[in-house]
Amino acid sequence: MEGSKKIRLGISIGDLNGIGCEVALKTFEDSRMLDFCTPVLFASNKTVSHQKQTLNLELSFNGVHNAAKAIEGKINVVNVWKEAPRTEFGKATEEGGKYAIKSLRAAVAALKNNEIDVLVTAPINKNNIQAEDFKFPGHTDYLAKELNGESLMFMVTDELRVGLLTDHIAVKDVANAITTKLIREKVLTMTESLQKDFGVRRPKIAMLGINPHSGDNGTIGEEDDKIMKPVIETLFNEGYLVYGPYSADSFFGSNNHGNFDAILAAYHDQGLIPFKTLSFGKGVNFTAGLSKVRTSPDHGTAYEIAGKCEADESSFKEAVFTAIRIFRNRKEHKELTKNPLKKQRVKRSA
Repeated sequence: MEGSKKIRLGISIGDLNGIGCEVALKTFEDSRMLDFCTPVLFASNKTVSHQKQTLNLELSFNGVHNAAKAIEGKINVVNVWKEAPRTEFGKATEEGGKYAIKSLRAAVAALKNNEIDVLVTAPINKNNIQAEDFKFPGHTDYLAKELNGESLMFMVTDELRVGLLTDHIAVKDVANAITTKLIREKVLTMTESLQKDFGVRRPKIAMLGINPHSGDNGTIGEEDDKIMKPVIETLFNEGYLVYGPYSADSFFGSNNHGNFDAILAAYHDQGLIPFKTLSFGKGVNFTAGLSKVRTSPDHGTAYEIAGKCEADESSFKEAVFTAIRIFRNRKEHKELTKNPLKKQRVKRSA
């Protein structure tokens, strides 16, 4: 935001019965985090006070009517609702989903209106958020509708980046969902994200096959030979450094992932099982390809430990740092690519 010294970081509170509020508050219980950004939670003073007291957390916050009024150096809470919703830690309730949606809608509206610079979303329950006016399987699909661009679910750490061709769909539907058009869109989105969000000049991308052993030359399915290989070859000939399809079962175990800037997995578990095995607690879910920056921790609501003050905030903290870093990288990329010919002429005449 123009005129603001620190990045204004919005937080949707997630399922009130999970660990979302806990990990958000624990992150900023460390006052040093306020040196990096101005946090803005979308909930209510009553809700945050209740969570703080239940979890015995030592922090203070500032209630505001809207995100534009947030004060630097403080934890700010936008009062999205006035009532005190019932909290039942560890339970997936209709009310928990209802207020998760309220928080998310308010946060996304503030993001679109430039009242916040970036958004970090706490975990939701994909079942209890469903409503007549909200029929999305998760954050990524909702944000893709609300924000401009082609979304890509991108799991990232400093050492590993894994994107998904398909995300929250049934395994039985994966093969039919993967088309030449989809592969091309995701590769181009990943390439652009690696360049402007992560500063990789010429991204090198590996694609994992759909079938075991990438189909074994058609013995175990024809999708890899008939769909994946031709589009990979076409993209490579166009100048994109995209390789594969690689057999997924040995790709990570052989450390082949270290030879690439990012990996594009065919479906959810194919990418997320190895990612979370290698990076759990450090990983961040980033929605690439959109006009705004959104990240989230790599875990869910964790109902089994909700309300017990046992949740580890490491992944949420990483989500905060990643959102800040990507926002700054985009800003720098925009400056560097703005009228490059003019910049060169000025440099030569100096």
